[in-house]
Amino acid sequence: MTSAAQQTISGETVLTGTGLHTGASTTLRLLPSPANTGIVFVRTDIDPHVEIPLGLDTLRKQPRRTSFGVGEVEVHTCEHLLSVLHVLGIENLRCEIDGPEVPGMDGSALPFLDAIGETGLADQGTRGRTLAIRNPVSAQEGKASVVALPSEGFRVTYTLQYDNDPGFCQTVDIDITEKSFREQIAPARTFVLESEVKELQARGLGKGATPENTMVIDGNGKAANFRLPDEPARHKILDLIGDCYLLRCSISGHIIAHRSGHGLNAELSARIAEAHVRDRELEDVLIKAPHGLEIRDIQKILPHRYPFLLVDRVLEVQEGSRAVGLKNVSFNEEYFQGHFPGQPVMPGVLQLEALAQLSGVLLLRSSADSNRIAYILGIDDVKFRKTVVPGDQLILEAELKKLRARTAQVQVKATVDGKPVTEATIRFMIVDSH
Repeated sequence: MTSAAQQTISGETVLTGTGLHTGASTTLRLLPSPANTGIVFVRTDIDPHVEIPLGLDTLRKQPRRTSFGVGEVEVHTCEHLLSVLHVLGIENLRCEIDGPEVPGMDGSALPFLDAIGETGLADQGTRGRTLAIRNPVSAQEGKASVVALPSEGFRVTYTLQYDNDPGFCQTVDIDITEKSFREQIAPARTFVLESEVKELQARGLGKGATPENTMVIDGNGKAANFRLPDEPARHKILDLIGDCYLLRCSISGHIIAHRSGHGLNAELSARIAEAHVRDRELEDVLIKAPHGLEIRDIQKILPHRYPFLLVDRVLEVQEGSRAVGLKNVSFNEEYFQGHFPGQPVMPGVLQLEALAQLSGVLLLRSSADSNRIAYILGIDDVKFRKTVVPGDQLILEAELKKLRARTAQVQVKATVDGKPVTEATIRFMIVDSH
């Protein structure tokens, strides 16, 4: 569904229209943004301009729409645009808007999709964020519910149901790809039940709604000029895709929703984030430190801790190829008390362990799987060429030779002052960590 690398747009894109709820006429300027800057809304009608980053921490609870805010400044009805950004894999974008609400356009996501399609996308060469649902996560409110399950790709099953008025039930089950989104989801328009119109107007909502951008569903579940079969349920999927982009990453999983709206969708996103903290931390490490890792980042990847974490820093990682790290050998390390008194020497098995830990970093970077761990199956062709003593700095090197679904082979070498001290070939079994 998305690119493996982060993307932005290749040039300026401008859309002008009326907000569905506020009725305010606004101009939305979409501008390219550097890698790792995220999606940022900018209220240009306020002096000084106010930047509102997309995220769970800026989400504001507002009826019938997805809104974000900083302080007293908000931007509303972002879900249609976000659904397009989610599906296209656009992670970095500056969204300048001269009013409080994103233009409603024709009530669907298609105008945003077409406008961005005309401008084109720009690959930024930096690893894109992904999140695979690993554990079931759910949220429920009254008769509405939504659950996210592990699954290959991104699939959504949505059931829209009303008890009495208009008394119909629609279910749509779809694998989300750029093609299926464009043809079966993006054209679906905003809708409202005929019985809700007066109530919503009394609450100050729907001021910009017109027959051109909002379907009115009558008491028989009918509306004029449906674009798609089960169009209301398809529009609910559109909203759900946009609301899931609160996580700011591409999702792999199966989301099953029954009657859910923006509030419950956002609650699901928050619970997914909470249930996948380690995955999200690892993604940040892999993205923000593409070539090297400091000790705090290493601890997010490897399960080892004091006194058995033997890699102090990763200097370089070439994904799927090789890694270079270092281990500073200090006299304060406990094993020198017995190995050997008066003549301290770093045990060869610990040199091998340090090389195995560096290999673990390389294997995890290559598989991009935070819920796996590498166990040593065997060590071959071991050579100890020189003793390692306090004050030495071990430069560790690991080169990936073979990688399969469950096994790997890594050629390792350690040097001190450019001279080899340890060499070996390590075979690993890669298993789930729980």
